[in-house]
Amino acid sequence: MIALIPVLAFAAVIGSGLIAGLFFVFSVCIMQALSRLPPEEGIAAMNAINVVIQNPLFLTAFMGTALLGLVLVVTALWGGEGSCLLAAGGLVYFIGTLVVTMVFNVPLNNALAAAAPGQAATELWQQRYLTDWVWWNHVRTLASIASLALFVLGFARV
Repeated sequence: MIALIPVLAFAAVIGSGLIAGLFFVFSVCIMQALSRLPPEEGIAAMNAINVVIQNPLFLTAFMGTALLGLVLVVTALWGGEGSCLLAAGGLVYFIGTLVVTMVFNVPLNNALAAAAPGQAATELWQQRYLTDWVWWNHVRTLASIASLALFVLGFARV
């Protein structure tokens, strides 16, 4: 198992880097662009994104990195240089990226998809989605960048 730690750490670096980049682009570009559209167009675009993002490549990177992170937490029990950094990266990714997504972003995605077109959808978009969803995406962005840094530092020491 210990011989696999560098391979797992390298894969976690790649996965967390991909996810950090994705969330970063949403934080600094995509959501700002969608907020400039008329609400019905922004809602339609976001709903389309939320459908197409659920694909095997994204899910492998997103969920696979969470799984790798948890495995690296467990491998920290065997100690070794860098293991605490890898475990910290795994915890930060799991909580700050996966848990935040499931608890905060996904319910807002589902509410937006279920909202009937019109005033209710527009209010949800403007009053909750462009504030709460975006704020939690910033949290995910920072968490995935932090986990990337921890995975890199840990990988450099294994």
